[in-house]
Formats: sequence, C-alpha cells, structure tokens
Amino acid sequence: MTDKPLPNAPRRKSLASRLVTVAAVWSVLALAVAGFILVGLYRAASERAFDAQLDVYGKSILAEMVPEGSGAATEIREPKGLSEPRFALPLSGWYWTVSLEEGGSVLFASPSLVGDPLIAGAASTEVDESFFAIGPGTEEIRVRRQRFDIAGQAYVISVAAETAGFRADIRSFAGQVGLTLLVFGAGLVGAVFLQVRVGLRPLLRLRESLGLVRRGEADEIDEDLPVEIAPLAVELNALIHSNREIVERSRTHVGNLAHGLKTPLSVISNEARTAQGPFAEKVSEQAAIMQTQIQHHLERARMAAQRRVIGVSSDVEPILSRLVRAMSKIYRERTVGLADDIPADLRFRGESQDLEELTGNLLDNACKWARSAVRVEVNLLQQGEQARALFEILVEDDGPGLSEQECIEAVKRGRRLDETVPGTGLGLSIVADLAGLYGGRLELGRSDLGGLRARLVLPSV
Repeated sequence: MTDKPLPNAPRRKSLASRLVTVAAVWSVLALAVAGFILVGLYRAASERAFDAQLDVYGKSILAEMVPEGSGAATEIREPKGLSEPRFALPLSGWYWTVSLEEGGSVLFASPSLVGDPLIAGAASTEVDESFFAIGPGTEEIRVRRQRFDIAGQAYVISVAAETAGFRADIRSFAGQVGLTLLVFGAGLVGAVFLQVRVGLRPLLRLRESLGLVRRGEADEIDEDLPVEIAPLAVELNALIHSNREIVERSRTHVGNLAHGLKTPLSVISNEARTAQGPFAEKVSEQAAIMQTQIQHHLERARMAAQRRVIGVSSDVEPILSRLVRAMSKIYRERTVGLADDIPADLRFRGESQDLEELTGNLLDNACKWARSAVRVEVNLLQQGEQARALFEILVEDDGPGLSEQECIEAVKRGRRLDETVPGTGLGLSIVADLAGLYGGRLELGRSDLGGLRARLVLPSV
C-alpha cells in the first residue's frame, strides 16, 4: 500500500544545473560568434590574397602589351608570354581579356576562353574592382578588373580565376575552426561544471550536517565552512538552540501545571470518597472527569512540545519488537505477530516515547478486542520528489471490528463504544492527535483477518 505523489508538487530546481546551463549557453553563443568572426576574417584575407595574385597576372599582361622603351599606341601587341599555363587550356577556369574602356570592345583574350565572353550574362560596368561572376564554363569565378592608360588610350585588363579551390580552402578552414571551438567549448563547459561542483561543495556539506542534526546524530551544524556561508550555519545553530530552550520551557510549564493540579484534585477525590450521599458521588465523578481531561490536555501539550524538537529520531524496529513481546506476555491467550521485513535502518522522526505511546495504544486496543491473533506490519511509502519520507504501521486483529461510522466515532476524545471493556476512551484519540502533530494520520478500517485494521502513517528520517 503506497501513497501517491502530490499532484501539484513543484519540480525541484538545481542551482548547479542553472549555473552550468547559463555558462554553457553563454559559451556556445560566444564561441559561435567568435567562429563566424574568424571565418569572416579568413575569407576577407583570402579574397585579398586572391586579388593580389590576379593583380600580378594583370601587370604581367600589361608588361607583355607594352614592350620596354616603347610609348606609341601602334606598338601595343597581344600578350603571349604569360607564365601561367592554365590561361592556354580551353575552359580551364583561368581567363583574361584586354578591352578598350570606350565601347568595351575586346582586343585580346586568353586562349582558355575559346571565343566565349569572359562573363556569362550582364557584366559589371565598373573598373578597378574585384567581384564574383559566372564564367564561360558556368563556374563561379573571381574577376579582377583594372584600368590602364597607354599612350593616351584607356585599356581595361580583366583577369579571372575559378573559385572552387578558394571556396574549398574557406570551407576547410571553417570546419577546422568549428571542430577546434567545439572541443574548446566542451572543455570549457566541463571546466565550468567542475568549478560549480567544487564551488557548491560547501553547501553539500552544510546540507549533510543539517541532515545529521535532523536525524539526531549531531547536536549542531558544523560551522567550519567558507566565510560566505559560515554565518548561515551560525544562525541555524542559534535557531536550533533557541528551539530547544523553548521546548524545555514548555516541558517545565507542563510539569508545573501537572504538579499544581495533582494535589488539589487528589484532595477533592479523597474527601469525596470519605463522604456519603449523592453530592459526594457527583463530586467524585466530576473529579475523575477533570483528572481525565487534565491528563489528556497535558499529554497533548507534552506531545506538541516534543514535536518541535529539531534533530530527534528513533529506531522503529527495536521499539515495535519490545512492545510485541510485552503484549504477548500480557495477553497470553492471543498470538501477537510482527512482520520480519521491517527495514533495519528505518527511523521515526520523533521521540521514542511518542512512538511507544502511539503503537502501544494501538496494540493494546487490538489485543483487547482480538479473538486469537494480532498482526503488526511496517511498510515504507513511495512519495513524490517534493514529499516527505513516510512509513506506515498496520495493526490488525481478528476481533469483531467496527463499522464505518464506528471508525469515525472511535477516534473522538473520550468516546467509548463498549463500556464493558476497561479504559478511559482516550487511547485512539491520543494516537490520532499525536500522529497529527507529527504530520501523520490514523486511519481505521476493516482488516483481512476480519477485525479492525489501524493504519498509522508517520514521518521517517
């Protein structure tokens, strides 16, 4: 039997995951921008280098057109002695043309053009520029166009080369940059993760120390922490000590009240017993009721005081085993059995005397009404991430059991369903009150054995 997780419990948010996520997102964005900038700078540098190479060929063409020492326009001749053999191969991707600026008629062209125009489609009309275009072989080319004056005549020399190798170099560089930045980014995120883990380790120590206090394994939180969170540990220790002082004062007041009322009530009861008549009987009856009421409220006050103690816990299995052995001796005619699969490390988040009173009342009630057998079982309850750790104690008997309405009436203070059985009627109500103070609950129902089934849900450590 398990409890369902809380339906609207908020998801737990990790501080470490937030820090790592923010650092990872920022690193990815920064490295991506850096990658684009690097590739852009490399592309610009490659274009400048490519244009510089085309400039060299353009000047070589100009040198071939105008022999040294000649200055007359009639001496312009066709360039033929270029050192680049690809200008002679048909549609090799390397081309040049010489044209008049006025009119744009082509005077000379490289053999690689085989009579085709240098640029397919509309060409740029600007001179002294570099641009990308579609060449005669429908390949992308980079064109370097320059204007030169020779003997008063303006000529335009255009040199072009295919960009396949140029583009491949840029893609290769971009891939290498991407791979390098990816490795660097992964290393950076890993370093941030380690930094966050190491930086938040003192918080884990603080949590573990607080857990030891909560489980009753330590009296106070370890204050040997970094200066940023050491004041928090000091304040928590001050809160723990203040809580204990409040609890002690509450216990003192409860004890003083008990002793202050005990003597007057005893005197009243003794005087009523020694006297005769209806008045004495009525006084004795009311004194007994007062004693019961005072005992109930004092017990509840003691429970509330103990419930506010921080760092108190008790082992469950030894207490239940001791109670089962005691009940087996008191009720010899009944078989009181305890399940063997109780987790050895199960601890109740509260004081041992409270757990003894809770289970002792349930066991005593079961043994009073059982015909022959009482069964005790303990189970851990499955909870959601945000829910508290809980466990249940099931006490079942094979007695007459209770109806649904009787189960409701049984937990009311002082309500006794059968006056023939000795008792004050406070047992189940005290169990319900104390379980409620600890954040648990008591449920009554029908047992598989045929009698009453009492289910007590309590917090565990």
